[in-house]
Amino acid sequence: MGAGTIRAGVGGWVFEPWRGAFYPQGLKQAGELAYASRHVTTIEINSTYYSTQSPASFAKWAAATPEGFKFAVKASRFCTNRKALGEAGESVGKFLGQGLSELGERLGPILWQFMATKKFDAGEFDAFLALLPARQDGVALRHVLEVRHASFANPAFVALCRKHGAAICVSEHETYPLIADVTADIVYARLMKGSDEIETGYPPGDLDRWASRLAAYARGGVPADLGCVDATPPPKVPRDVYAYVIHEGKVRAPAAAMALIARFGGVDADRPQATERPLNH
Repeated sequence: MGAGTIRAGVGGWVFEPWRGAFYPQGLKQAGELAYASRHVTTIEINSTYYSTQSPASFAKWAAATPEGFKFAVKASRFCTNRKALGEAGESVGKFLGQGLSELGERLGPILWQFMATKKFDAGEFDAFLALLPARQDGVALRHVLEVRHASFANPAFVALCRKHGAAICVSEHETYPLIADVTADIVYARLMKGSDEIETGYPPGDLDRWASRLAAYARGGVPADLGCVDATPPPKVPRDVYAYVIHEGKVRAPAAAMALIARFGGVDADRPQATERPLNH
C-alpha cells in the first residue's frame, strides 16, 4: 500500500520579522507569497478568520502559487465563536460563498477553530457539523475542527466527527488536548511548541519524531507514540497529511516547516510554476 502526500507549512505569509530571516532582503511584499509557496508546500490563510475576502483575492493567491501547492483556509470567527453553533448556518454560508472556490485545485482543508472556553456538547456539534457541505461551487471541501477544551477528549466527539467525515486537528500545544484519532480522509496537525531560540524551530530529534508521525498517518495508520481517545482503529488507507508550524513568535516557523519537508525529500524544484489565469469577479 502506498502513502498519501505530506505537506508542511506555516500560518500566513505576510509577517515583517520574516523579512531577512525567511524572505531575502529586498524582496517586495507583493512577491512574498510566490516565494513562500516555493519553499513550503502549504499555507494557512488567516485573514479569512477576521474578515471577508474578495473572489479576486483568492484567484490572485491561487495564480501566485505553483501546481501541487495547497492553501488551508481558516473559517470566520463569526461561525465558531457563538453560543449556539447550530444557528451558524447563515454565517457558514457567507464564509463559504465569499470566493473560496476561486482557489480551485489549490484549495486544501478548511479549519474551524474554537475558543478554549468552548466545551463539548454532542447535540450542538452534531448540528454544527451538519451545516458543513461537501462541495462549494463544484469544488470539494474538507473540514477540520480545532478544539481547545479538555472535554473534547471524548469517544463521543471522535464518533461524531467520523459520522460527518470531519478531521480533528492534531494540536501540539501546552494546554490544548492532543487528539490523535483519525476521523476523515485527511490528517491535519498544528505544531505549536516551537521556539525562536532554535534555528530550525524544533530540535532535530523532535522534528524526526514528527516526521515519523506524519509518515505513519500518510500510510493510513496512527502514530504508535500518540494515544487515541477511541480504541477503534480507522480504515488503513493512504491519507494526505497537512502539518503547520505555528508557535509564539513564529520567526523560525518557516525553517521548521522546511526542515520537515526536507525529511520527505524536499520541495520538488521541477514542479510547475504558477499558472496565471484570468480573475473572475
